[in-house]
Amino acid sequence: MALMPVDEALARVLDAAAPLGNETVGLLEAPGRVLAEPIAASWNQPPFNASAMDGYAVRGADVATAPVTLSVIGESQAGRGLSGAVQPGQAARIFTGAPVPEGADTVIIQENTERNGDRVIVREACDPGTNIRPAGGDFKSGETLLSPGRYLDPGAIMLAAAAGNARLSVRRKPTVAILATGDELVEPGTHPGAEGIVSSNPYGLAALIANAGGAPHLLGIARDTHESLAQKLNEAAGSDVLITIGGASVGDHDLVKPALEAYGLNLDFWKVAMRPGKPMLFARSEALRVLGLPGNPLSCLIAAQIFLVPLIYRLLGRSDSANVVQSAVLTRDLPANGPRQHYMRASLLPVAGEMPRAAPISQQDSAFITGLVAADALIIRPPNAPPAHAGDRVPYLPLHR
Repeated sequence: MALMPVDEALARVLDAAAPLGNETVGLLEAPGRVLAEPIAASWNQPPFNASAMDGYAVRGADVATAPVTLSVIGESQAGRGLSGAVQPGQAARIFTGAPVPEGADTVIIQENTERNGDRVIVREACDPGTNIRPAGGDFKSGETLLSPGRYLDPGAIMLAAAAGNARLSVRRKPTVAILATGDELVEPGTHPGAEGIVSSNPYGLAALIANAGGAPHLLGIARDTHESLAQKLNEAAGSDVLITIGGASVGDHDLVKPALEAYGLNLDFWKVAMRPGKPMLFARSEALRVLGLPGNPLSCLIAAQIFLVPLIYRLLGRSDSANVVQSAVLTRDLPANGPRQHYMRASLLPVAGEMPRAAPISQQDSAFITGLVAADALIIRPPNAPPAHAGDRVPYLPLHR
């Protein structure tokens, strides 16, 4: 099978992937979730004209010139407003968040006044409406404040709470099963011996999945036998996505493809024109999507960013994009690229008021994890791109953390 371009492979992974069902959670469970139903305001906010400052509520006509002396008739506090109205020549002591009394249309900050018993001297003139938050100025009853697909960050949750919601309808988290394959693998905490390898990829993937809004489920390690793979595939039943790690190439011990076919999955593609990450496959059935990721750590995690994270976003119905291409200025020359799209690890160097600089890290080997930890961006080198030079603008993806 010819190498498939990245964009085409991603389109196939996302094809017909639809948002999952909904569930209702409390506000404390909502951070990081994705809204499933719109949030509308149950009332006006603020529900009354409110003072934005501590000071005195007055009539604007009375303070058009200064200084002026006014009679103080009482005070308005947050949660306990003044019942009477402010008449010409009068003022009411007022505090931040308190209702503005009837008749008043301006608040003079206390720093511009001098109190003397039941009278107050206003020392600076003020325009009508100053220091007042109008009723409904933040939002009005019935107004749609948050739309489905919105990622629930702290501000969105605060707004939902202020609008009168104690519980929110959110998308169910996609369950992503993770299966490492290989006789050479041992679990973290176990010494690998002379020829073993610690199975670190599932744990990096689990962190990536959780940060993207999915629910990771580790299946452990499948050994290089058809029986072991079949058993582990059965354990993935009920998951929305299955990730297999390793064994998807064309070696004698790469058993993932035949195991998936025996399980009843339809293979869509199994080679992608990307570097790192070429030996990647995609298979699916009616209920399950499978991404077979390479075993090399950097290949695994980068392929997961390019394909798995957008799939999770699609299953969550998120309205924002998973991978937004940005631009940076290259810090050193790069040679011409080959036929595969190259994702080069780089460090971003911020420059005040200018485009950031992208410094490719020296270690690009796909098996070295330190090369990923040292980077925070992926410079994108299109297939057959000509040499790039220091000072050129290059596209990059921020690395998901």
